[in-house]
Amino acid sequence: MGINAIPVDQRVIDIDSRRFASIEKALVELITNSDDSYTRLEQAGGQVSGLVRVQYERHRHGALLSVADQAAGLPFDKACAILSYGGAHSLLAQGRAGGRGYFGRGLKQAIFGLGYGWLETIHDGRLTRIELFRGEDGAYLYDDGGHDREATAADRERLGIPANGSRVAIVVDSPQASISQFGALVHALASNIYLRDVLARRAVEVLHLKDGVEIERSARVRFEEPPAVVLIGPDAPGQFQYERQSWPFTLTLKRALGGELSPRGDERTSGLLVLSGTAVLDCQFFDYENQVGTEYLFGTLRCPALVAQLAAGEAVISDERAGLNPRAPVVAALARAVSRMIAPHVQAEQDKLRHLERATTSGRTAHMIEHLLERMNLAAIHDFGIVHPPAPAARGAPAADAGAASDDGLAALRFSTPFYYRRPGHDFHVRLLLDPRQLAADAVLSVEATLAEGLRMEPAPAAVPVAALGDARELTWTVNGAAPGARGELVVRAGDYLAWCELVIAEHAGGHAHHPRAHPAHPGAARRHHAPRDHGEAMFTGYAFRWLGKDADRAVYSADERRILINTAAPTVQLYVDGRGNFRDSARLLLAELFLDVIADALARYRIARGGQAGDVEAFLAAKREIVRRYGSDIHLSFAAA
Repeated sequence: MGINAIPVDQRVIDIDSRRFASIEKALVELITNSDDSYTRLEQAGGQVSGLVRVQYERHRHGALLSVADQAAGLPFDKACAILSYGGAHSLLAQGRAGGRGYFGRGLKQAIFGLGYGWLETIHDGRLTRIELFRGEDGAYLYDDGGHDREATAADRERLGIPANGSRVAIVVDSPQASISQFGALVHALASNIYLRDVLARRAVEVLHLKDGVEIERSARVRFEEPPAVVLIGPDAPGQFQYERQSWPFTLTLKRALGGELSPRGDERTSGLLVLSGTAVLDCQFFDYENQVGTEYLFGTLRCPALVAQLAAGEAVISDERAGLNPRAPVVAALARAVSRMIAPHVQAEQDKLRHLERATTSGRTAHMIEHLLERMNLAAIHDFGIVHPPAPAARGAPAADAGAASDDGLAALRFSTPFYYRRPGHDFHVRLLLDPRQLAADAVLSVEATLAEGLRMEPAPAAVPVAALGDARELTWTVNGAAPGARGELVVRAGDYLAWCELVIAEHAGGHAHHPRAHPAHPGAARRHHAPRDHGEAMFTGYAFRWLGKDADRAVYSADERRILINTAAPTVQLYVDGRGNFRDSARLLLAELFLDVIADALARYRIARGGQAGDVEAFLAAKREIVRRYGSDIHLSFAAA
């Protein structure tokens, strides 16, 4: 027959090929084709090796891949016939096989989507080779050579086919195709939902080639199911009603004991894997798809009726194999029955979430929140003069003596000045003053310095146990700035207390600075209490996820604990907290909104109370708007960048 055009409207192949420019998708199609060949051979009573060998040779801007099996192979006429395009020519449509894949289009999609390639198949001692490529005018063509020929020993050795079987090779030259690393490719195949069942019954292995020579070989590719407990099944029987007839299915539902499962994509690990015969049709939760309570659930649904109805012309799934078609009556009937079976277990997961006392965040998110609260504590102290937050009974009115932190008026921590403005090239001292009586016996001073290049500080900042200070009431560092413009800051924390100072090197700074000692010669000496601006007790000591009840706000400030409490009973919070109480990193912008609202609310209440406007709603709203304008962008950016 020689060179011929693929017998279909070329525009259809164009559309399919653009959708199919993926090495992983091509390999899924070719591996499932090999599995189908083995299945047909088994159903005919033949013995099979079940071996599927994938070879992958990666180059900088392209790749060569092949998939070979040792199944029945194809005679010349059938090999040519599979180039007929579309579902009408598939074995499923003809009622001669269980069917799956892309229904008579997958092989062509795989090759033309990535570049060009060829099929070599051995059947009863005869070798057929068909090349698929694009002509100079862009037409989709194939060359079958006009005939087959006798298969030689060299052919069998080259193809890895001792008796019968097939190998498809593809040269990947499409600029749209991503050239995967070997390890990533093996992982993608092991996790792909459409291969998960195949990998359990076929020996799939992947060989890594360089210049045609094997340099690496995977172990048998398998899907590693996470540790889990069985909730339904295994293979618990169920049935659904369709067209006045009962149709059986089996269901296995498990709950993972490890980390959160992947909820979407071809490498999805949550959801019910829907199988019919040897075909994987979907992975989903039917009525509970994308709902809270399914984060740790997974399993398998087996329903032979789906492929049977597909062969009968029912639109069970889309032509592009995008999953089950929920509008198909048979699918809708199955979905209702399965949803009823899993409903109690999804509800139980949701109930656990509703009664979670606390939730947790990832280490990265927790670090980001800690940094944010530290900055807002500095703002409360320096911008609002809040040394001690208002006591619960006095909320709405500042304490009468906000500056007094102990009976002699000393703060737990403070620097001798909040602003060190010094000349370049001269040593100066930075002094931290402290009152150990207000600190826990096992407290540790955490010292964090942010210094521009050219600022030298001795000794180097380091954590200091308060107990190690003995009777000392201060720590001193020697700082020197080499050039004008150098800046830095020093933050010291101990428990809920913190102190902060800024360092600036300027050409025309004064040569002298007066910093009165904070400790009187006589502990009982009288002193006036002022509200210093460079030290204080943290207004926001932390945060917690907590069950506050359905009628409470999404987040509130607890003056007793000086914490921001995020209400796990709030629906918008529950949406982002999974069944184990882990707050998803993807919801950081929700956290930004909650933190901004609560912080602005707390600071606004303090500000109007201090100004004698407690209870003035308009003054409160104006103060809150100003705080949101002042700090809102920084809070959102800090969460977005985390």
